[in-house]
Amino acid sequence: MSEQPLLEVRDLKTYFPIKRGLLSKTVGWVKAVDGVSFDIQPGKTLGLVGESGCGKTTVGRSILRLIPPTSGAVRYNGEDFLAFRGEQLRRQRRKMQIIFQDPVSSLNPRMRVGNIIGEPIEVHGIARGDEKRKLVTSLLKRVGLDENDASKYPHEFSGGQRQRIGIARALSLSPDFIVCDEPVSALDVSIQSQILNLLADLRAERNIAYLFIAHNLAVVEHFSDDVAVMYLGRIVEKADARELYANPKHPYTVALLSAAPEPDPRRKRDRIVLGGEVPSPADPPGGCPFHPRCQLTRDAATQAAGNPNQPVSVNYRGSTISLRVLDYDGTTEIESGGEHFRVLTKCVKQVPPLEPKTGAPGHVAACWVTK
Repeated sequence: MSEQPLLEVRDLKTYFPIKRGLLSKTVGWVKAVDGVSFDIQPGKTLGLVGESGCGKTTVGRSILRLIPPTSGAVRYNGEDFLAFRGEQLRRQRRKMQIIFQDPVSSLNPRMRVGNIIGEPIEVHGIARGDEKRKLVTSLLKRVGLDENDASKYPHEFSGGQRQRIGIARALSLSPDFIVCDEPVSALDVSIQSQILNLLADLRAERNIAYLFIAHNLAVVEHFSDDVAVMYLGRIVEKADARELYANPKHPYTVALLSAAPEPDPRRKRDRIVLGGEVPSPADPPGGCPFHPRCQLTRDAATQAAGNPNQPVSVNYRGSTISLRVLDYDGTTEIESGGEHFRVLTKCVKQVPPLEPKTGAPGHVAACWVTK
């Protein structure tokens, strides 16, 4: 019998209104998160990757209700987290914390470190006075800082030390789940490894589950159990970390991995440069959101030109995909980035679901063409 997920997210949507005119009339919506679903097991880490603006941070903040979601469901330990109000919500938030991306702006410059870490301990009635000071001291030591640092201000610390303070604050309420919102992106490489090792040790000690949001694909592969790839507010692929990096199924994932630096200079990686425009979440394309930039659907439509009744073969990552273009409702001409080209009509009209692909169990991707 499988273990119940600690966190269940279902069809989460977060839209922001576009207002114009003297009366600030709503004329449209920015679909920052548009139907995201996933589970996280206790003590496990889900890595969330994608280019800037795809909605990764909004997902994390919407789960914690730092940004109110438009619709969807978030269940924590089987309970409906979005239904909580007042004192019930405050008690539940003790179990769910966040480590912010910027270790400078996330710390109050007018507060001493001891007060920054101790404030949530006091607000939630965990400890006061000497007992609180002892807890703060133990947290500082656990994240690699000195107990005398409690009397200092944030500006007296380096970037890596400030991030350790942010981690200590997140740990102060003994949470079961932490959103790590790009916790190492603002740090030097040597400091990044220290912070990642600290987070890994804490996960092992306290059985903490993480939603790990990051740009660095190598870091995500090393740190995560599962990885989800986001594009334009949606998850387009999700799998075990090793499986996804070795056997990507979505064309966007392939392009994303091709951009990752290769540490071995003797190994050459074919960089995939995506054509077309990056769509706006205020006006996303219909059907598959990636179709204006997808080389796979272009290749299939190009091969079908002049004889759409015959099956076509498309080369994809060294293997051949055979398909009947008629099954995809033929082809359609579109324009993107000033360029006109044909794509499969099904990719334009229908949103592909996250469905199982060949490979390891649990590997799902939202693509009509790949198998």
